[in-house]
Amino acid sequence: MHGQLLLLGIKGTQLTSEEISTFKKIQPGGFVLFGRNVESPEQIRELTDSLHNVCDETPLITIDQEGGRVTRTKTIANEPPSAQQFRQAGDLKKVAGLIARHGMITADILHQLGVNMNLCPVLDISYDDDSQNAMQGRCYGTDAQEVICNAGVYNANLRKGKILSCAKHFPSCGLADVDPHHDLPFVRKSKEDMMQSDLLPYTALMDTLDSMMSCHAHFSAIDPDQPGLPGSFSKNLLTGLLRNQLGYDGVLMTDDLDMGAIVNTYGRGPDVKMAIEAGNDMAMICHQTDSAEIALKALQEISAFRIEDSLKRIKKLKKRIAKPTAFQRKRWDHFDEEVMQLRIDTLGEEAAKNAEDHGGQAYSPVQDY
Repeated sequence: MHGQLLLLGIKGTQLTSEEISTFKKIQPGGFVLFGRNVESPEQIRELTDSLHNVCDETPLITIDQEGGRVTRTKTIANEPPSAQQFRQAGDLKKVAGLIARHGMITADILHQLGVNMNLCPVLDISYDDDSQNAMQGRCYGTDAQEVICNAGVYNANLRKGKILSCAKHFPSCGLADVDPHHDLPFVRKSKEDMMQSDLLPYTALMDTLDSMMSCHAHFSAIDPDQPGLPGSFSKNLLTGLLRNQLGYDGVLMTDDLDMGAIVNTYGRGPDVKMAIEAGNDMAMICHQTDSAEIALKALQEISAFRIEDSLKRIKKLKKRIAKPTAFQRKRWDHFDEEVMQLRIDTLGEEAAKNAEDHGGQAYSPVQDY
């Protein structure tokens, strides 16, 4: 039962005997796929099918398939344009059409792979496209309205294709002053100012989102008496603001608890317990998956009422999981060709056919996972 509150990473391209044993014992609520799990589309589908076999309940099988540098299939398929490339591709009508196609194609691709949730759309506002906070290229707009329009189109078409969505990173990684993969960012913007900017995409799209992800940044205006507390562990932010004030009652998951912003300060067990007690429903452990049983033990220390609250939300979300389509290589190749055409229509033919080079961007582990 408690394992349903965990989202776990996988070590390689197929499950090890140790992983099979652990997953059958823990019964996690879902899994997260990364580049290390990718060898071929056929192999990914075999892997996702095997994840169903170790779970008594249908698992969430998630991936960060945003486009641009955060594309987990970029070693085996064409890389879709990034959110920034889409928003800079032309007028509003053209941009909306391109993003709509991206949402639909992504849904088709993920169904072939057996993935049922995309950890998108990014709802962060880009205040500086060159900022070294892990968000380069990933934001749909430089103001709230642009994010709402563009991310809203992507979200609607992804869900139309029967892939669940997850908006991130609540309340804002666009404000981060450092990359949370390395250290904890500190944000000093007032709650009132955030209500008029960073929170608008969440309030505007809330009823159309399948889930949300909380971010690892400290918001001093939200937690003035708890300096250095990550937003993902903040009851003031997640329960007080998001749930009680803004009225969100869907599934809320943490960002990866193996990021430097968390592991530099908190140990496994306390981090999971703090995350759930703050208002998250699922704790994400992407890399140190050998610690999953420690996480499970920590969850068992939380009040039954709090656990039941999250279990109800997770169960409701899982009712919307669509059965994946059968894998067909011809269909995969067709969808990959559609991605290339989308690149051409977005970037121009010459740029589209050149391999993406992300070396000029500030390094972040997010692009290599």
